[in-house]
Parts: sequence; C-alpha cells; structure tokens
Amino acid sequence: MRNKFLGNSDQGYDPVRKIRVALRGLYYAVVFDFAVTYKLVLSLLLLIVFFYYRQWLDFGLILVATGVMLVSEIFNTAIEAICDFVESKYNPKIGIIKDMSAAAAGISIFVWFLVVLIESFRAYSMLTAHN
Repeated sequence: MRNKFLGNSDQGYDPVRKIRVALRGLYYAVVFDFAVTYKLVLSLLLLIVFFYYRQWLDFGLILVATGVMLVSEIFNTAIEAICDFVESKYNPKIGIIKDMSAAAAGISIFVWFLVVLIESFRAYSMLTAHN
C-alpha cells in the first residue's frame, strides 16, 4: 500500500486527482446506496427552488444539512465495510462499533429530515404565493 506519510508514494499535491477520488466516492455512495440517492435528490429539488427565488439563508441551511447528512452516511457505510472486511463472523465488539456509526448517521439524518420538512413547507408557501 502506497502512502505519502510512510514515504513510499509520490510527493506533491495533485488537486485534480484528489477531486477525482472524492467524486468517485460520491458516485459510489449515490449509485449503490438508495438511501443516499433519494435524500440527495430531495435536497437538490429544494436547493433549486430556493436558488431560483434567491432565498439564500434557506438555500444555505439545506446545503449544510445535506452536506452533514452525506458525510455521515458515507462514513457510516465506510466504517461498516471496514468492520465487515476485518471480521466476517459475528463479533459483539464489531456490532457496537457499527451501532455507534449508525447512531451518528441516524442523528444527522434526523436533523436533515427536520430541516427538509420545515424548508419544504416554506418552499410550498413561496410557490403557492407566486401563483
């Protein structure tokens, strides 16, 4: 395994490579995890509405809540995959780790849901007021 901190990989900063790697990880999360996909689509719809009506505070709130939710979902998936890779059989210690990871994701999803729910009512009010 190559690692720049261990001194066995190329030195230097390659921002294009880092962006490609990050986008590939997001692609995997969206394509292989429906829970991430539908949340991202719902958030994007609200972002479009608030961007169109120039509601910047609402736009920013949805953007931050969605970002936190995506990060926690991706970390949860990664932690579960690492745990399954390290220990394929049932292990109560691994179970605790996976439960804690799921709890962190669950908290961020709950907060995201509340923000989306509140902001959806605001978007609906804006759309019906303009028609």
